[in-house]
Amino acid sequence: MRLFRGRGIDPEARETFQPRLWLIVVGLALLAAYIVAFIAENNKKVTVHFVLWSAHTSVIWVVLLTLVIGLVAGLLLSQLVRRRSRRESR
Repeated sequence: MRLFRGRGIDPEARETFQPRLWLIVVGLALLAAYIVAFIAENNKKVTVHFVLWSAHTSVIWVVLLTLVIGLVAGLLLSQLVRRRSRRESR
């Protein structure tokens, strides 16, 4: 990936400047800032009502629990579809 070809940049600076590295660093900094803001914004207490009980927790834990449940369900469903497609191809 050559973002800056030799126009106006001296040869020594061209060898030391790494645009891909800086893009990764900026991207990681933005991701970290987003995560901190997400946690700070979702720190409010809520009551979650299940069928047999209720729980008092922060919104962030409800969101993360829902994410984990969705990921696990997606993985299990993909394995089920994969297994069924193997049986049908035989």
